[in-house]
Amino acid sequence: MAFYFVQFLTGLASAASLFLVASGLSIIFGVTRIVNFAHGAFYMLGAYVAFTLTERFSGALGFWGGIVAASLIVAAVGVLVEMILLRRIYHSPELFQLLATFGLTLMVEDLVVLIWGPDDLLGRRAPGFRGAVDFFGQNIPTYDLFLIGLSPVVLGILWLLFQRTRWGVLVRAATQDRDMVAALGVNQKWLFTSVFALGVFLAALGGALQIPRDAVHHALDLRIIVDVFVVVVIGGLGSIIGAFVAAVLVSELNAFGILIFPKISIILVFLVMAAVLIVRPWGLFGRPEAPARRTPGLTVNPWAPLTTNERLAAIAALVLAAALPLIGGNYALTVGSEIAIYVIFAASLHFLMSVGGLASFGHAAYFGLGAYGVAFLAKAAGLPMIACLLLGPLLGLLGAAVFGFFAVQLSGVYFAMLTLAFAQIVWSIAFQWVAVTGGDNGILGVWPEKWAAGPASFYWLSLGIAALVVAALRIIVFSPFGYALRATRDSLLRSEAVGIDGKRIQWTAFVIAGTAAGIAGALFAYLKGSVFPDSLGISLSVDALVMVLLGGVETVSGAVVGAIVYKALNIWLVSQTDLSKLVLGAVIVLIVVAFPKGIVGMLQTIRNRRKAKSSKSALLASRIETAE
Repeated sequence: MAFYFVQFLTGLASAASLFLVASGLSIIFGVTRIVNFAHGAFYMLGAYVAFTLTERFSGALGFWGGIVAASLIVAAVGVLVEMILLRRIYHSPELFQLLATFGLTLMVEDLVVLIWGPDDLLGRRAPGFRGAVDFFGQNIPTYDLFLIGLSPVVLGILWLLFQRTRWGVLVRAATQDRDMVAALGVNQKWLFTSVFALGVFLAALGGALQIPRDAVHHALDLRIIVDVFVVVVIGGLGSIIGAFVAAVLVSELNAFGILIFPKISIILVFLVMAAVLIVRPWGLFGRPEAPARRTPGLTVNPWAPLTTNERLAAIAALVLAAALPLIGGNYALTVGSEIAIYVIFAASLHFLMSVGGLASFGHAAYFGLGAYGVAFLAKAAGLPMIACLLLGPLLGLLGAAVFGFFAVQLSGVYFAMLTLAFAQIVWSIAFQWVAVTGGDNGILGVWPEKWAAGPASFYWLSLGIAALVVAALRIIVFSPFGYALRATRDSLLRSEAVGIDGKRIQWTAFVIAGTAAGIAGALFAYLKGSVFPDSLGISLSVDALVMVLLGGVETVSGAVVGAIVYKALNIWLVSQTDLSKLVLGAVIVLIVVAFPKGIVGMLQTIRNRRKAKSSKSALLASRIETAE
């Protein structure tokens, strides 16, 4: 019993830091409606800055003063980020804000390596809390007891701040209806800035308080952000009490899961998250989400099929791409094959987002399932490559059919979070079911057959399949099903009034997108010759979102251009500089701010302006002729 009690207290100590970070994210989202992917980066910055300050200043005052000073410094950095970047995109769809904060995360990852180096940093013990308390033969660190006592104190301070101050009343009002708050004359800019500063301060404080317990390294941001998303979704976006309860729940599940359910310990929190979203989509203490500002994919100009000239241009581009083996070496062909595969992956997510209006944060699940489907068929069943390519993606289809049935019952950010939960469940299974998937060691030796083993042969195979998949998705877009799907996206109530079964249509679109992603994963398995759990990871899902948004979510062909530009730029930067994430993140932020419609959307805007100018010139000339 003593051991379990100590384990329980260890979970409570971990919950303290998790609560600080999650409460900051919950506050920011509740007021600004920004899904701040960079919140983990501020947590990491807090840890790094605190390490520097506590090492420089000695004594208890130097340590605790360094913790507070580090949190304030990072909060000031957060204020600059909010004023320079986020103010420009507050009225953009949530996905563009996610893309901007993701670019910021990439930049911070390289900046901390540049400033502090790539090695792990071990902070010193907290003065006054270096010992341990004996409990029936089990030692409990006094610093853990300090953290356990700190979290309810912070919860009480936040409750008083939001319930007993005028600023807190304004924040709560903005959480419910920020447009009405603006109509009453409240300066929203400074309200948002103050909320963002508080949220970043809490995140940085959570990171700073961890330096006596954990090593500081440049992967802290991604490690914490997934748990934070789980906490705020379970507790309810915008709820401080919900963040506290969910942080305790998640931390205790992590603490005891490894003891009671060692084979599924990683899955537990995501199973709870999925169950909460299915039963109570807005979380345990949250409120139903307000209507979205604008559905992703809702176009101003109606889409139209390609004209004859545009089809000829597409065929010409495909012919030029097919000629790459004539001028490129093996490395160029391998890169070309990878880009073709990611074109399929991005096009599948683009179909779901732009046509269906459903933004998935876990689309990599179906990419990875397709890859594992091929690996199982090739290694366990010994089927030929053609059969594996045809049957392997069916595992992605099956996963999309099961997960999509529950996901389409939700909408907005809750839909996105449920897809993230399902993706993390699949990743956890692949990571922990070592007997079947190989775990972190993966499945090796998934090589293409002789007829497709050459770089040129595999490149042509990948390019041909990519062309077929993209063409098939375009045909679906302009089919009766595509029109019904777009009607459901634009107005669910109106579409159902004319007899369209909206949920069934969205579920079918989810399955189509998952199958296409599975095809990309099947090709990827043969390209790499192996399959690892990383193929199911959140980073790959974010990559797909970046490709779609860079190309232009409101365009028909944006995913193709976005995938080519993003992957080519990413691969080139990795080969040219050690600061590839810094440059790539800066490019992403620049595109979001300067070209919010994406690359293809920007080109279409320029073309439309030129057409408008030429039509005005023609009209003016005709009027002159008439006058003459």
